[in-house]
Amino acid sequence: MSDQWLSLSHFVMVGLLLCFAIAHSGLAALRPVVEQVIGPRLYRIFFALVSLSLAVVLIIYFFNHRYDGLQLWQLQGVPALKPIVWVLSAISFVFLYPSTFNLLEIAAIAKPQVHLHQTGIIRITRHPQMVGQVIWCIAHTLWIGTTFTLVTSIGLVLHHLFGVWHGDRRLQARFGQSFETLKSQTSVIPFLAIIQGRQTLVIQEFLRPAYLGVGIFIILLWQAHPLLIRVTSNVGW
Repeated sequence: MSDQWLSLSHFVMVGLLLCFAIAHSGLAALRPVVEQVIGPRLYRIFFALVSLSLAVVLIIYFFNHRYDGLQLWQLQGVPALKPIVWVLSAISFVFLYPSTFNLLEIAAIAKPQVHLHQTGIIRITRHPQMVGQVIWCIAHTLWIGTTFTLVTSIGLVLHHLFGVWHGDRRLQARFGQSFETLKSQTSVIPFLAIIQGRQTLVIQEFLRPAYLGVGIFIILLWQAHPLLIRVTSNVGW
């Protein structure tokens, strides 16, 4: 760990986050044009490969430099903190995974399409990926407490807040009044539309294989987390 909070790794991470944001949001914006040229399946494969490749680089670099910079706080000795961090991380994946990944479309087995969803997690928030990322960032920044982790979390949250605006803009352009109807019945802030009576929560919609998969993934991640950190440390970035 460096005693300077503005170490080189901070700037490298900001650069990597910018590259990911430009590639991810840029390709999303270009989807209508690119699909006309190469087709929806090839576009989806290309989009997934670019996004996942950059995400892997980000994850490895984060693991290897998470303790860089100044130690702003040290709470890892607090007995209750570790289970809190894992619970928050588990909740973040509930928002992140089923709402953003259709595995058949990523593999281009089914024809990739842009959908308007208003069930399941969308009833809680119209932008579950943003909410999941914010929860994940809070949990890991709380646990690690370094300036590098704080800078990384700020960058991730800013990217996802931009994604809220960018995603709504693209859906508005594509679906028009149908999206306006969806927008009026959902909220960005979790549970706000439900509290305001514009939406209802249907528990049965969460009894799906995707959520069972999330649970299994979280358990496997819990077990593999130490091994994952050791493996990424061998990359040397």
